[in-house]
Amino acid sequence: MSVQLFAHNRQAYDAVTAMLHKASKAAVIHPTGTGKSFIAFKWIEEHESITFLTYARLMMMSDEEIAALAPFGIILDEFHRCGAKCWGGGVARLLAAHPDAQLLGLSATKIRYLDGQRDMAEELFAGCVASEMTLGEAVVRGILPAPTYVTTIYQIQRELEGLQKRIDAVGPAALRRDSQRRMDALRVAVENAEGLPTVFARHMTDKTGKYLVFCSGQAHMKRVLSHAKEWFGAIDPEMHVYSAYSADPETSRAYKAFVKDDSDHLKLLFSINMLNEGVHVRGVSGVILFRQTESPIIYKQQIGRALTTGTQCTPLILDVVNNFGGLSSYGTIQSEMNEAVEHLRLEGRAGEIVVEKLAVVEQVRDAAELFRQLESSLSTTWDFYYEAAASYYMEHGDLLIERKFVTPEGLHLGQWLWRQRRDKAQLSQGQIERLERIGVVWTHYADAAWETGYAHGFTACGSKRTEQPI
Repeated sequence: MSVQLFAHNRQAYDAVTAMLHKASKAAVIHPTGTGKSFIAFKWIEEHESITFLTYARLMMMSDEEIAALAPFGIILDEFHRCGAKCWGGGVARLLAAHPDAQLLGLSATKIRYLDGQRDMAEELFAGCVASEMTLGEAVVRGILPAPTYVTTIYQIQRELEGLQKRIDAVGPAALRRDSQRRMDALRVAVENAEGLPTVFARHMTDKTGKYLVFCSGQAHMKRVLSHAKEWFGAIDPEMHVYSAYSADPETSRAYKAFVKDDSDHLKLLFSINMLNEGVHVRGVSGVILFRQTESPIIYKQQIGRALTTGTQCTPLILDVVNNFGGLSSYGTIQSEMNEAVEHLRLEGRAGEIVVEKLAVVEQVRDAAELFRQLESSLSTTWDFYYEAAASYYMEHGDLLIERKFVTPEGLHLGQWLWRQRRDKAQLSQGQIERLERIGVVWTHYADAAWETGYAHGFTACGSKRTEQPI
């Protein structure tokens, strides 16, 4: 039986064959769930047999073994992974050994976000991208079903404590009082927010459905599992619970049991790094995100487990852990949708637009708005002090000042700079870069002062600054 392609993949496949004929390289960048693997299956069907190798296996092969492969074509699935240090060497040796082989790559992203924003389509395919589609475009065009996205909060106390410390550190009393007023209102809103059992019971309407629950590690999964009856018991007190992680020898058995489970009970599969990419479970009603991640790749792969081409249901995404700082995660998808709508209309393809807006339910709408206001207030305070520090730097050439230093305007600038060094881990990368541009050093103050003096030709027994170390 020949491989049958959906219309969007047929279009991509035609672009692939044309680009391979012209440049011998072609990359397809389509979101998870759109069936891009079938593009590779079709190419294999029409051209060759296949030898399957994992990147880990390729890394361990000798040069002689790689040379003996003699491929007509090379397919790099999830090609963004080829940028990994451990696997990249094996891929580089394979490509160097067979420079005449046609090269096809598949991935949901070309960017390695946590690796210096490396563009792997440029590195591996010289920018030869045959077809590219964002998750937002796939939803807009109806290629992937539009999910219902529910945000809520979980274990928010640490985040509130961090905010309180920032407020306590605000110098000007008027600004501190205003920020504290907002903080008090935020605490009340959080206390009045619905708990997880209520949120789950309200939105997990498919009470016999299958849900994937993503956790960050074994200890974290154990902790989440311990709350399963408390959180999901109102939906089905006799729920079926499964767990899967790579170090567990029972994982394969548990996963297969979950897939085959067609009972009239709620089915939950708790997972650690097992279902992020390349695996689709039929009949999934939704995903529950307990794993915090800074990687857009992992984030989109996780929600993509609920989005599959050809399904008619409305999948559910329950975003539990992004909390306030990440409540804009779905905003990235909506931005992609907005861009896709504008692009399709400009090209005269408005008829392809199926949906324009993501259905978002913010269980903590009031708290989220109060948080945004408080963040804006604190950011304004930070910028206020930063401008004072920049002015001092422009006048004096450094920021090696005493912790008790106060500007003529009454700002406790020395105390503020000390806190920036102490709390560097809590600063954004943008804030760190701005501080470094005006001469902030992150070493101990006494060491920094000594090094500055040494650079100006002072000796150990010569002149020295009078400031006291912090």
